[in-house]
Amino acid sequence: MTLRPLLLAMATAFAAVAAQAAPVNVKIVAFNDYHGNLESPGTFGQNTTVPSASRPAVGGAEYLAAYVASMRATNPNTVVVGAGDLIGATPLVSALFFDEPAVETLNKIGLDFSSVGNHEFDKGKAELLRLQNGGCKLTASGSVEPNSCRGFGSSAPGTFDGAKFKWLSANVIDNASGRPLLAPYGIKSFGGVKLAFIGMTLKGTPGIVTPTGVAGLSFNDEAATVNALVPRLRAQGVEAIVVLIHQGGFQNAPSSAVVNASDINGCLNDLKNTDGSPSDIAKVVAGLDNAVDLVISAHTHAAYNCSRNTTDVTGSSAANKVTTARATGLPNRNGRLVPVTSASAFGRVLTEIDLQIDPATRDVVDVSPVNRLVDRSNATITAAITSAPEVRNLVAAYKTAVSPLAGQVVGSITAAMGNGASSAGEMPAGDLIADAQLAATQPAGLGGAQIAFMNAGGVRSPGFVNAAGSYPYNLTYGDAFTVQPFGNTLVSMTLTAQQIKDVLEQQFANCKGQGSSNRIMQISNGFKYEWSASGSCGTRIRNVWFTPTDVTVVPPVATAATENLVINGVVQNPGKTYRVTVNNFMATGGDGFSTFIGGTSQLGGAQDIDALIAHLTGFKAPAAAYNPAAAELGKPRIVVLP
Repeated sequence: MTLRPLLLAMATAFAAVAAQAAPVNVKIVAFNDYHGNLESPGTFGQNTTVPSASRPAVGGAEYLAAYVASMRATNPNTVVVGAGDLIGATPLVSALFFDEPAVETLNKIGLDFSSVGNHEFDKGKAELLRLQNGGCKLTASGSVEPNSCRGFGSSAPGTFDGAKFKWLSANVIDNASGRPLLAPYGIKSFGGVKLAFIGMTLKGTPGIVTPTGVAGLSFNDEAATVNALVPRLRAQGVEAIVVLIHQGGFQNAPSSAVVNASDINGCLNDLKNTDGSPSDIAKVVAGLDNAVDLVISAHTHAAYNCSRNTTDVTGSSAANKVTTARATGLPNRNGRLVPVTSASAFGRVLTEIDLQIDPATRDVVDVSPVNRLVDRSNATITAAITSAPEVRNLVAAYKTAVSPLAGQVVGSITAAMGNGASSAGEMPAGDLIADAQLAATQPAGLGGAQIAFMNAGGVRSPGFVNAAGSYPYNLTYGDAFTVQPFGNTLVSMTLTAQQIKDVLEQQFANCKGQGSSNRIMQISNGFKYEWSASGSCGTRIRNVWFTPTDVTVVPPVATAATENLVINGVVQNPGKTYRVTVNNFMATGGDGFSTFIGGTSQLGGAQDIDALIAHLTGFKAPAAAYNPAAAELGKPRIVVLP
């Protein structure tokens, strides 16, 4: 055989071998909505049919690190990713230190990439860039903040290294430069093939973050942003694309189904809303280019696994649960089903995803996700932590540093006040917070407020409770901060009776600019209303009463006769004005309450946590403990009618 035919034969043979080459196996470990939960957030079950007493304790930074290490040990081609809200709305052990502990623990866990979430912008772009790049937090005078740069997880005391992982912000544009604030994507190479991760947050971030947090930034459409990046990635030889997005949905049971058991590996009703409409994440996926192989989502704090190995679990108890395995995913713009996952929140769950990539075409040929509990009762994992306690020691150092403040008693309560809502939407913890905010702004020089509203999403779990279950209970600063971690400031404004009716109507899904879920506000003492569950947008609020009440004294006292603001849905004196207090998030239209933007004579006030602590001190020994069932608190304040 001459040389030329020989070379041709060899080339043909090599091509055949390459075409038959085994897929490159890549493991992706994903989580989301960490919110600086260095310690365990409590117990969590595989699904809600698991009895409470049988649900294991989960999470904690050291367990997250150990589980990630154990998954990484099974495949050297491992990448660890997040889907946003790693910081912000964090427990005191992270928040007091400007969320540097959250970043340092994520560095130890081995995170590679994460999308930004809305909470990454709570303190503005400059602070996010500091957390990415490192350096101490400075005061207005230029000195280092006392609680910054503790350095327990950085290179040395007195330093903060910043994130060793990359936050990705493909759809977040810095208006000054016209470019993404942070890298739009990250790429990893495995076995000669490239895998790209595009990261972004929901385009509605400006509506749920204070204006100062998003000043100078624009938030573009999620699907359009991804699709525009596909040609750029393909030009670099990338065919395998994963989207990390801070947007999500819920497993909602169809009305004809039994109670939804929300298995962490389920995708019940394909994440449709309760009315059958597509969820927010489904809308994004429906616009994606066919090049996207996997979507890792977040934001709703839900766990789900919409993939070929999805398990739907229905039933209200272990005795009647029904488990159904089915092939699913969410359809993209071509109708192809794309796997979509989410891993709950607070480090409770990790998504372990085995990905296969064809080395010849560079395409993803298989995606197999499984959501796994970060179970603290796993003896093998616990032993691994004992032998390598670096992350545990890091958390312990910050716990020691925060304990003097966290342990201070600020008030006492006679019974639990959780953040679970009644059928009308009223929360025991929300009542107390609304009263505290009214008390802080009721004096004439501090706002002259008559009514206070509090957004339900800002009343964080678990509310004001004693985990041991005994009462009276001395609430600590740490307890209070857990419920009010945002550092929002109070804003007093003037609203008309018509505006108050309008903002109450805005609480309901898809009404007057509200999103796809009800957002029932918490209200202060002296204010009461009835709403109709069968009403339509603009007609749900039936009756509203207001009794001017002085909440700066204990017990609170009425100072004037009751007024009827609304009778049978009709505003009685639309132009009459009232002074109303909300937090700065709501004052700027957060959570869809755009009516507040029209409030006049606005006056800033104290931070929400300071107002809460000041109010609680009125119930600190030797004073009597706070009794949530006291008649003078005027409960229930919200009543739902048929």
